Parts: sequence; C-alpha cells; structure tokens
Amino acid sequence: MKKSAQIIVLLGAAVLAGSCNSYNKVVKSYNNELKYETAKRSYVEGNYSRAASLLEDVLMFMKLTPNAEESLYLLGMTYFNQGDYVTSSHYFKTYYTTFPRGQFTENARYMASKSLYLDSPEARLDQSGTYMAIQELQMFMEYFPESKYKDEAQKMQFELQDKLVYKDFLAAKLYYDLGDYMGNNYEACIVTAQNALKDYPYTNMREELSILILRSRYQMALHSIDEKRIERYRETIDEYYAFKNEFPETKYEKEISSIFRNSEKYIKD
Repeated sequence: MKKSAQIIVLLGAAVLAGSCNSYNKVVKSYNNELKYETAKRSYVEGNYSRAASLLEDVLMFMKLTPNAEESLYLLGMTYFNQGDYVTSSHYFKTYYTTFPRGQFTENARYMASKSLYLDSPEARLDQSGTYMAIQELQMFMEYFPESKYKDEAQKMQFELQDKLVYKDFLAAKLYYDLGDYMGNNYEACIVTAQNALKDYPYTNMREELSILILRSRYQMALHSIDEKRIERYRETIDEYYAFKNEFPETKYEKEISSIFRNSEKYIKD
C-alpha cells in the first residue's frame, strides 16, 4: 500500500474512533439537550440508528420542552428511514393523536399512511395490514382533502385496493380450479368474483373476474343434473351477453364464443 493511501486509511480510522468515542460520551451524558442536538445531527448525517437511540432516550424529557413536537415526529422519521415501518407508523400516530393541530400533523398522518402502505403484505398473505393502510389513507384524505400529498395518497390507496382485488381473484380462481371437488366450488367462485366486482367496481381486473364467472356458470351447466341443466345453460347465455356487452373487444373472444354456441345448441336440442 502506498504511503499516501496508508495515511488516508489511518486518518479515516482516527476520525471514526473519535466519532465513536464522542457518541459514547453523549450516550453516557445526563445532558438531555446535548443528546437531542446530537440526535438531530446524526439524523442529518443519515445515521438514523444513532438518532433513534438518542431520541428514545430523551423522549420523555422532551415532552416538557418546546421541542416536544419535533422530537416525536423526528423519531418517527428515523424508523421510517431505517425501513421499520411498523414502528414508524406507531410514532406518527402517537404524534397526531398527541398533537392533533400540531405543526407536523399533516405530515405525520401522511407518513403513518405511507408506513402502513409500505408494510402491506403481498396478496397471498393475510391482508389485515392492507385494510389498516387503506383506512389510514382514507382518514388522511378526509382531514387534508387539499394536501400536497393528495395525489400520491390516492395512488397508494388504489394500489392497495388492487391488491385486495387480486387476492379475491386468486381465491375465485382456486375455487374454479377445484371444480366439483368435495362440493360445488364453481358456485363459490361465482360468489367470490361477484363480491369483488361489487366491492371494487373500478378495478382493472373486471375482465379476469368476469370470465371466471362465465366459465363457472358453463361448468355448472355441463355438470348439472337433468332437472337444472337447461336453466343453467340459460344462465350461462345471459352471462355471456353481459360479458360481451362490457368487453366487446375481449381477448377471450374465441373461448366465450365456444361457450355460447355449445350452450345455445343444448337449449335448442
């Protein structure tokens, strides 16, 4: 290693050691104001872990000072920037319930919503967190309808709703794939898909949900007992017309045309 490079490495190590020693002294200090200022400096420098640790240490003391609002909001931001969205949402909620008219209330409500949005699980898992995020976003938009964050909040809400629709789609598809296994799963597919369409009428998955309904009605007719077969083929034809009316340029044209012809043929015969 060249001498100049060695000097740089040694200087860097010395600075790091000095920084660590300085931080350790602050941690052990009883000077809460010093800890708070060090926490803010650590936050600006991007050392969110140190900032969070110091803020947690002085949070109770800060409640009695003019920095009460800032310290609580800043603590939420430290956890948000570390990717700990559960903890950040907790502190943002604590902020806006403690200071409903505070200087950071709009931001705190928005960041609580965004934290829950980012913590929302993927569609195949339990969606309790997604429902919480949607509720938080709705509350934010009700409290601040003209917020500068309005468009982004609406976008997040739509994305979360799409996730719920996709979960319903997966459930409906599973019922369809199960078919007649241990009962009439086609009926369950229809109910699940119809409920999703009712709950989220503007979803971009309407065609995928609707084709599952049409397929299920057709399969129910095919596997039906004689007494109910004609009625179910008629329901299939009705579903075909509803589908065709809503999706005249559907990518499933060949499939639905075949369903229609076969259903109509059976009724005529």
